[in-house]
Amino acid sequence: MSEKYESNSSTSTAGGPIDKADNGSLADASPAANLQALDDVSSWNWFTIRTLITSGTGFMTDAYDVFIINLIVPMLGYVYFADKGGHIPPNIEGPLKGMASFGTLVGQLIFGYLGDAKGRKSIYGVELMIIILGTLCCAMVGSNVRGATAIQYLTFWRFILGVGIGGDYPMSATVTSEWAAAGRRGQMMSIIFSMQGIGNMMASIVTIIVLASSKKYIIEDQMNLDWVWRICIGVGAIPAVSTIYLRLTMPESPRYAMDVEKDIEKANAAITNATGNTGVERETVTRTVQPKRSHYRDFVEYFSHWENAKILLGTSLTWFLLDIAFYGISLNQSYVLNAMGFVGDGTVYDNLWRTTLGNLTVSLLGFVPGYWFTVFLIEKWGRKRIQLMGFFNLTILFIILSVFFNQLQKIVPLFIAIFTLAQFFFNFGPNTTTFVVPGEVFPTRVRATAHGISAASGKLGAIIATFGFNQLVEIGGAPGEHAFLPETLGIFAAVMFLGLLCTFLIPETKGMSLEEIEERGKARAD
Repeated sequence: MSEKYESNSSTSTAGGPIDKADNGSLADASPAANLQALDDVSSWNWFTIRTLITSGTGFMTDAYDVFIINLIVPMLGYVYFADKGGHIPPNIEGPLKGMASFGTLVGQLIFGYLGDAKGRKSIYGVELMIIILGTLCCAMVGSNVRGATAIQYLTFWRFILGVGIGGDYPMSATVTSEWAAAGRRGQMMSIIFSMQGIGNMMASIVTIIVLASSKKYIIEDQMNLDWVWRICIGVGAIPAVSTIYLRLTMPESPRYAMDVEKDIEKANAAITNATGNTGVERETVTRTVQPKRSHYRDFVEYFSHWENAKILLGTSLTWFLLDIAFYGISLNQSYVLNAMGFVGDGTVYDNLWRTTLGNLTVSLLGFVPGYWFTVFLIEKWGRKRIQLMGFFNLTILFIILSVFFNQLQKIVPLFIAIFTLAQFFFNFGPNTTTFVVPGEVFPTRVRATAHGISAASGKLGAIIATFGFNQLVEIGGAPGEHAFLPETLGIFAAVMFLGLLCTFLIPETKGMSLEEIEERGKARAD
């Protein structure tokens, strides 16, 4: 049975009793009036802060877990490949670093789809449980007497860890976007994503602390690094555990409840709880029992229109192109740091100390500040302008690094300045905006799936970079010489220019409510 939709002049306040329409059907708030209450909130409240803590801590954990591998790989080399001079062979190092990206790609696609098909609340928190499991198992891997080695088990659990990390992208993006007011949505999403910078920085700080505490033991016997790297990885589980309760108790997104489930009462209760607004007047409408929806059919129908598919192509290509350079540099930063002069005196401890200190220096000078410039300017400049500016500057900087690589090696301060500027414009640029845009430019019913596809495209770029970079930089030289590094940086410049061109496929969403953006999507389809 279904109840007929009608409207009359009755009104009620948010959270008040449900009226009865003249025909006996249930009546409640109109969608526009309910959702407008979210956009009318002009100040930070506890629920806003809770959302930032819940999603932001997850992203800090994600970045810590992703980038810690760059710091522990040299330790693994000294422990498990001492007979090879402490260097992990490229055919082993590539999968070890890149397997998390494979898992992330899988997690982004799966959780993106489930987030739309099953709802945000039903899924949010599961990805964090997988991250906790994967982190702890990575820290405790062992080896068989015969057969699989600790490195192989670590590679496997890095894949599982990646699935959880991947799930965090579409889930945190859509949850944050759908709870945010139009005037600060980009800023809130940028704050969430900026926690990647904090996670990257914390990976270096934790490693420095553990190295300093273990200096005596490492100098006595480099095999003591076996427990040093395990501590460094295991610490990553702490922030994840601290926020699991907040994720599991997060209420359903009011926009999902309204737009997809058609449950006005649930949406109204969630908004009232979040905003404390119990005095919103709204038109009374009656409700109907909705037929079971097919998310796959919704997705195909929406993106069967070229104007909508073009935007998904834009968000996917820009993220794909960005991550080729971003992960090609970030996961192999030790190569560049060595070229910049962050090289130890040849002893195991000093080599590790200098590399970690170099990572922290680059993070503090360029990585973290870049994110926060985006946080403060994204609502003033807009997403598209920041992305275009970032891709343009990265193109120029990579050209400089490539063409003048040998000369810059002799002027270390200048080399550091240019390289940190590149890290700065990654984050005050496309690394942040490629996360923000797909979280707001698509309608509620396909938002998580489209964000997951866009993010997975980025991880495909990261996989190409991770596996290709190790082989590419060795062309024309002896193993470990990285003779082709200048040319590789030139390739990154070309990739960044392509990202700039693809940015023209996406629209600007600054200052628009999600409802306005969705209406534009409908207009494009018509």
